[in-house]
Amino acid sequence: MKKLQNVVIKGTKEGLTLHLNDSCSFEELKKELYWKLSENYRSQEGQQQITVKVQVGNRYLTDTQIEELKELITQTKNLVVDSVSSNVMTKEEVEQMKQEQKIVSVSSIVRSGQVVKVPGDLLLIGDVNPGGTVMAGGNIFVMGVLKGIAHAGCYGNTEAIIAASIMKPSQLRIGEFINRAPDHYTDQENREMECAYINENNQIMIDRLQVLIQLRPNLTRLERGW
Repeated sequence: MKKLQNVVIKGTKEGLTLHLNDSCSFEELKKELYWKLSENYRSQEGQQQITVKVQVGNRYLTDTQIEELKELITQTKNLVVDSVSSNVMTKEEVEQMKQEQKIVSVSSIVRSGQVVKVPGDLLLIGDVNPGGTVMAGGNIFVMGVLKGIAHAGCYGNTEAIIAASIMKPSQLRIGEFINRAPDHYTDQENREMECAYINENNQIMIDRLQVLIQLRPNLTRLERGW
């Protein structure tokens, strides 16, 4: 019978994918990984770096074990770990995901000095005054005038958007990207609702809300009505 490989290395256009067996011990896994990388990917002077994605299947890894794998892989110098993915999640991670997928509705005026922050999407029915701040792990929808600061995707989600009935922010943030307010605004009294999003050049753009149909087709979680 052919011995099951604990480490399978596959090349892709983006780099390498390491498929690690989830039924062997972690120590066995590390030994075979070290041996295969040493045999096939010895570092050479001037060699271009290769991006590595690690898939561990149904194995749960602690933060310490993840760091051990990363250190083992990057010992070859020319390998850079892009991600380590597992099919297994802790109860805490599941609960956090559930919180981040919730839509929190708030009916209020956010005044100067106030901060409203939610883990998921925020639906604010009211205005954000200058000096006020709204933050969300997901998207932000302001059914009113946005004159303060809005930070969507505050945990790193760059696919998040910010929408407002009247868009006059002092600052917009999506993920780590920041867009300062323009020096002046055009009269928006008869204009449509607007949205802010990150384009392919990692710039925050403001456009009509209708563009999201093409840009973020999975924005809504409701597929059909009655």
